[in-house]
Amino acid sequence: MYRIGVDVGGTNTDAALLDARSMSSTWRVLATCKAPTTSDVTTGIEQAVEGVLQKSIINRDDVVSLAVGTTQFVNAVVEADAERLCKVAVVRLCGPFAREVPPFTDFPTVLQEIIGGPTFYLNGAPGFDIDGREILSLDDDQIKNAAEVIFSAGITQVAIIGVFSALDHSGRHEERCGALMSQYAPTLSITCSHRIGGPGFLERENATILNASVLPLANRIIRGFRNAMHQLRLTCSLFLTQNDGTLTDETTAARFPIKTFASGPTNSLTGAAFLAGMGTHRSRTTIPSEAEKQVLVVDVGGTTTDVCALLPSGFPRQAPRYVKIAGVRTAFSMPEVLSIGLGGGSHIHCDSHSIVVGPDSVGHRLTVDALAFGGDVLTATDIFVAAGGVVRDSLRVPEVPSSVVAGARQKISNMLQQVIEEMKVSAAPVLVLLVGGGSIIQMDGLDGVECIRPPHHDSANAIGAVIAKAAGEVDLIEILDGQVEDDVIHRAEKKAIMAAIKNGADPDDVRVLELEKIPLQYVTNKATRIRVKAAGRLLSTQSSEITANLLYSQQESSLEKQDRPQQLQREIENRITNPKLQSLVTPSVGIDISSYYPEVKDGVWYVSPVDLEFISFGTGILGTGGGGPSYLAYLACLKNLRSSSGKMRIISLRALGDSDLCVFGSWFGAPSVSEERLSAGTEILAAIDRLNKILGHSTFDAIVASEIGGGNGLSPFPTGVHYDIPIVDADLMGRAFPTIQHITPHAYGYSAAPSTLADAKGNVSCVLSAESNARVESLLRSACIELGLAAAVATSPLSGAVVKQYAIQNTMSLAWYLGRAIHQAGKMKTNVVQEIFAVCPGNLLHSGKIIDIKRDVSSGYTVGRCIICSLSANEKNEPPLLGTVEEHRNLVVPFQNEYLYAAYLDRGDHTEKEDIICTVPDLISILGSDGLALGVRNSDMGFASRSSGYPRTHCGLLSGHFG
Repeated sequence: MYRIGVDVGGTNTDAALLDARSMSSTWRVLATCKAPTTSDVTTGIEQAVEGVLQKSIINRDDVVSLAVGTTQFVNAVVEADAERLCKVAVVRLCGPFAREVPPFTDFPTVLQEIIGGPTFYLNGAPGFDIDGREILSLDDDQIKNAAEVIFSAGITQVAIIGVFSALDHSGRHEERCGALMSQYAPTLSITCSHRIGGPGFLERENATILNASVLPLANRIIRGFRNAMHQLRLTCSLFLTQNDGTLTDETTAARFPIKTFASGPTNSLTGAAFLAGMGTHRSRTTIPSEAEKQVLVVDVGGTTTDVCALLPSGFPRQAPRYVKIAGVRTAFSMPEVLSIGLGGGSHIHCDSHSIVVGPDSVGHRLTVDALAFGGDVLTATDIFVAAGGVVRDSLRVPEVPSSVVAGARQKISNMLQQVIEEMKVSAAPVLVLLVGGGSIIQMDGLDGVECIRPPHHDSANAIGAVIAKAAGEVDLIEILDGQVEDDVIHRAEKKAIMAAIKNGADPDDVRVLELEKIPLQYVTNKATRIRVKAAGRLLSTQSSEITANLLYSQQESSLEKQDRPQQLQREIENRITNPKLQSLVTPSVGIDISSYYPEVKDGVWYVSPVDLEFISFGTGILGTGGGGPSYLAYLACLKNLRSSSGKMRIISLRALGDSDLCVFGSWFGAPSVSEERLSAGTEILAAIDRLNKILGHSTFDAIVASEIGGGNGLSPFPTGVHYDIPIVDADLMGRAFPTIQHITPHAYGYSAAPSTLADAKGNVSCVLSAESNARVESLLRSACIELGLAAAVATSPLSGAVVKQYAIQNTMSLAWYLGRAIHQAGKMKTNVVQEIFAVCPGNLLHSGKIIDIKRDVSSGYTVGRCIICSLSANEKNEPPLLGTVEEHRNLVVPFQNEYLYAAYLDRGDHTEKEDIICTVPDLISILGSDGLALGVRNSDMGFASRSSGYPRTHCGLLSGHFG
């Protein structure tokens, strides 16, 4: 019984054949082969697979599976290749919601230009609230109009995204909309978001758009795989490897190619671990296992270089929460991978002033276009040959100036050094496993880096594909109210198991590997996100019915990739390499953080995009586990900042006059709803306008954040721009906390009433008076539940004198300093906790990883606890923080929307005693390995974490002042 793995890259196609007769022990590598990737795909696969079949001299009928991993889909996105990407029209099924942050907002500019199509907000379209109610009914006329407009624009790819589509288990709304659009315009190709990802509207939408943009390319490539098998007389099953290292069948992969985007790097990761003996397989290479070393896999292909981190145990470091694909934020479970445009086929551009390597590549035409093969393009492989390297004995390159060779080598080393530095999590020495056929272009030493090339290094991708398992996963929201929870979990597990079997897993070997329940905050119907993953070894079937796949149309021959016209090639190169056209949501990239300071004139701080980026990171820490999503609020702030001219500004608390009127407007409800049912951008304004109309106020002088933690810490910025009033450098809580009565003036007796609550549908609720602020909270909370648990609230305005007496001063500045500290630590590779404590003194309570999370919903709040254990010696990436003592006991952190206290656990035979070391009102934050704050909603088991406590008194004192 033999298995073949193939990796189709932009330049080379690799194949590996392993003897898998002993599934539980060592798999023997019988043969490997490398062939150039061809424009028709088929020929390259045929040559590589034929090579391993001939080398191994086995019977073709004994091959039970062919598993293919490819980077061609993601290469098209990374290279921003206008010939391989399609424009995508976006249809949001959102009613009046989800308009403040439009589609493509956080796409790099070059991808916006290529992929960005028209957007339709279907007011009459379906969508869900968190309680399962439809936002509005389906409107056939609106759908018909959208389909006709898209068809008239010559666009064929459509992404449909419905609010809370994860509640729509059958996909009837998105699917019904897609069916109607296909009926009105049969040439449209529809991708529905509920089939792409789980909760998280923006990330799911981004992934759906990227998926739609590569569908024609995916169909052509997968058809090439099957055609190659036919030519090779292989009748085994065909699978593709996915982002998590598991397998999926060919039909599913052709519909959802985005799930294979990171398969190449993932295959390299698992293949490198196997070859280096760092997993459970027999050791082939002796790898130093000093705990202080960071192990990275650097996979250099023909077009791109992918870098990912590997623990000594052989398991990859998982990406923190969200994964960026070519700069686009998506939500997938996959190893953290950084990719750059560097490979064996990378163009070397020379002029009298500089040498540039990539990001464009000759790709599969390396053996035709490169100088060493008789072509006329200087590539990175030519530099290797010119420097004395041997690819083939007969290969030589024409005279290349020694200065060009030296300059290109230095540039290649600099590019690798930079991407390795970005992937590092500490200043500890780095051990790099160099794999991939293009790894030969790295000829020089790297600072602080030891490099090893294991045996079969140039076929690690293909070997990783061979040893992959088949898996199935479900990610949905269930309303547990009125249901037996165990029955719901059992059904979800069964769905995951059946999905794994459908994907080719042996029914006798499938097991549930992961089960996670995440109750949604503030929800009283027990709405819970359930994620289940099951996997098993590949079923040893030896035949597969080869039939024509309806996904492959007769028009696909026109999709064959031809040579790019030089003018188009130069245009693409210019767009990619121009830093001004990169993503607009990371303005801090490329600046000297240590020397950057805000613009302050006459005591007024004029906010820049960099300032907003820093503040958004800082509000995450001050959220102490809650406070709502900062990223969406940050995108809304950037949009408003760029549409204004000097209107977004901050003043100090002392600049307020006693008689100045200050207004308050913030988001109210469940953060988990806000992340899915995006705002229209009108809700806070509607609440403030209605309240001031009731009170008879025609003007006001400033706006103050009700809480600095999380997204609400950013909510005053768009409001300030709209009314052209300044934001005060202060807030009324010093952190995030879930109830109105804990806002400082209200805690000291000032009434929150009258208050108003508004949504995007024109609904406004008003509490004119109440017996207490706690009653105001409960009345507003009840109205908010009726409005779908996401609305905006405005509480009674206060005078400048009251605000100055009770507000916590300088918290906007504090958030800025905290955010800058995180960015500085990331850029300089210093200890992020140490950088944060330099800004806001605190104590490091624990450093470890989350091993257990329990969540439940009580009275609308998310309650529970997480347990953090110490890292083993093999898992530690950096030395202990100076001045701290390593704690080996587990740490427990209970929460009620925010973290309540931290305690060490002392466990006896049948007892568990807590040694409390920190509690509210001190601030407790849990940071991921990247320095970003982990909330109670997005903390996952396995995350490396640091728990820190900050004395409450520091919040308003240790921050910057205007001058």
